[in-house]
Amino acid sequence: MQSFSFPSGVIASSSSPFSFVPDGETVTAVLDATEFDFFPERMRIADILFEASSKALVYGDGFQMLAQTAGTLREPADVGRCPDNNNSYRIYGENDPKRYYNYLVVEDGGRFCLFGFTSCRRFAGYFECHDGYISAFLDGEGVAVNDSQKGCNLESFVVLKSDSFDDVFSKYAEQIKRHHPSRETINQPAPVGWCSWYAYYAGVSAEDIQKNVDEMQGDLDDIEWVLLDDGYQAFMGDWLTPSERFSGGVKSLIEDIRKKGKKPGIWLAPFIAQPESALFRYHPDWFVACDNGELLKAEDITYGGWRCTPWYILDTSHPDACAYLTEVTRTMRDDWGVELFKLDANYWGTLKGKRSRKDVTGVEAYRMGMEAIAEGAGSAWLLGCNAPMWPSLGLVDAMRVSDDVERRPHRFSQIARETFYRSWQHRKLWQIDPDCATLVSIPGQETTEEAYQFHRDVLLACGGLLLSGDPLYSLHKKSRKSLRQLIKRQAGNQNAATFADLSLHHAQLEIAPDAKLHMLFNFDGQKARDVILEADEPMYWIDYWSGEKLIPESALVIDLMLSDGVNSRAIIATKDPDLKW
Repeated sequence: MQSFSFPSGVIASSSSPFSFVPDGETVTAVLDATEFDFFPERMRIADILFEASSKALVYGDGFQMLAQTAGTLREPADVGRCPDNNNSYRIYGENDPKRYYNYLVVEDGGRFCLFGFTSCRRFAGYFECHDGYISAFLDGEGVAVNDSQKGCNLESFVVLKSDSFDDVFSKYAEQIKRHHPSRETINQPAPVGWCSWYAYYAGVSAEDIQKNVDEMQGDLDDIEWVLLDDGYQAFMGDWLTPSERFSGGVKSLIEDIRKKGKKPGIWLAPFIAQPESALFRYHPDWFVACDNGELLKAEDITYGGWRCTPWYILDTSHPDACAYLTEVTRTMRDDWGVELFKLDANYWGTLKGKRSRKDVTGVEAYRMGMEAIAEGAGSAWLLGCNAPMWPSLGLVDAMRVSDDVERRPHRFSQIARETFYRSWQHRKLWQIDPDCATLVSIPGQETTEEAYQFHRDVLLACGGLLLSGDPLYSLHKKSRKSLRQLIKRQAGNQNAATFADLSLHHAQLEIAPDAKLHMLFNFDGQKARDVILEADEPMYWIDYWSGEKLIPESALVIDLMLSDGVNSRAIIATKDPDLKW
C-alpha cells in the first residue's frame, strides 16, 4: 500500500499495480510493470481520506454533456434529464454507486474542496463517494496493453481547497491547462449570430435561411454569424451532399450569406452515420463493431439517437476514417467558406466497441477524430455539442454546456442550472455555449412573459456564444430590444458572471468602473424569498432592462422579492445615476 499527500494536505493511498508521480499540485497515476494484458474497465487508482458533514453540498460532472449531479453527499440529485446511468445512456449501471466524472466539488461550512482529473488523453476518470473516503477510478475500457505501455503514465488528478467558489475553479483550470492548453480563440469575442434549429428543427430550407439573413440589418445588423443547423444534408454521414430542400446546393447558399456580410457556420455529427448514407454503404470497414463481428448500432449500448436511426459509429482509430473527416471539413472550410463548425453527437465517437486498433480506447479514438477535423477546419471555430466533456479538452473553441432549450419554464430552469454549474469553464477551458436565445413563442412551444424574463436574465449572466433561435422576422418590439441589449452586453463584457456558492442564487459581474451587475435567480420548485443586496457605499440601484431607478436616491441596501418558481431579477449597482450601459 502506497500513501501520499497532496499540497492541500489531503491524504490518499493506492495499491499495486499503480504508483504516483507528484507534479506540483497534481499527481499522475503510473501503471507499474504488470502481467495483465488488458486495462480493466474499472481501475481503482486511489482512495482519498475525506470527512464532510451530512449537509455538505456537492456538484459533479458527467461523462457526457447532458449528465450533471448536485444535491448532497448522502443524497445526490441529477440536474438534467439524461444522467450517465439512466435507461437511455447506460454508461454504467442504474444501481451502481453514483459516479462523478471529471471532477467533484464539496461545499461544507463555507469551504470548498475539489477533486478533479486534470488530463484525459486515453482514459475517462471518475470519483465515487464512500464512508470516510472518496475513490478515484479510470475506465480502461478493456483495451489491450502493449509492452511499451507497462510502466507508462496514465492520467493526472488533483485535490484543491479554498474558501472561494470562484478561486477553487480558477486553480483547477490552471492545472488542466498544463495538460490541455486551450485553443487560441479562448479570449476572442464570442460569436453573436442566429441558428436555424429552434425555428425550423430539421425542416429548414434554403429559403428559410435567406429570409432570416435578410432580417440581419438595421437594429439587428450586429448579428454577424449564420449557423445552418441539422437538416441541410441528404443523410447523416453524407455531409457534402445536400437534401432536396437545398436543391441549389449548400455552397451557393453560403456564398450568398458571405456576400451579405455575414459569417457562415454549419452543423454536422461527424462520428455517426445512418445506414442509407453512402459513407456507410461504401465503407463498412470504417465503423466500430461488436465482439461478434457485427457492426455496432448506438442503440445496442446507449441512447440510439434522436432521428435517422440506427446510428453506426465511425472508427476513428482507422486512418481512412480520419482522412474522410479531414476531407469533409477542409472542403467546407476552403471551398464552401464555412467559418464555424457545430460538431454534434460527439459523445457517440467515444462508444466502446471493437476498433481497427485494439490498443486504442474510445476516448483516444475520439481525440484522433477531433484532431483530424481540426486539421481540415483550419482557423474555423469548432463548437462541441452533445460531447464527452473531458475527452474534448483542448480540442474545441467553444462547448455547449446545457440541454436543448425549450420555450417552457421548467426547461429554462433546467438549462440555467446546467449552464451556471459549468460557467466557471468560460474563457478558461473554452468559451461556453448556453444554447440559443428563444424570446418569442412558436406553434407548439409557448410560455409566460415571466419565464422569458428568466431566460434572458440567464443569458445575461452567461457570457459565451449568443445565438438567436427565433425566426427573426417574428420578433416583436420587446424581444428585439432584449436581443439588442444582450448583444450590447457581449460587446461590453465577454466574461461570465460569478456565483458565491452552489445554490446559484446570486451572480455578480463587473460591467463598468464602480458598476456591478447583480443577477438573482429562483429555480423551478423554489419558494418565494426576500433578498437584500448590500454595497460598501451608497449606490443607485437600477433595473438592467428598463433603466429605471428602483430607489430615487442612492442607498447602501435594497430589498427585493423573488416570487415562487422560475423567477429572476437583474439589477445594476452604480455610483453614476446616469450610467448608460
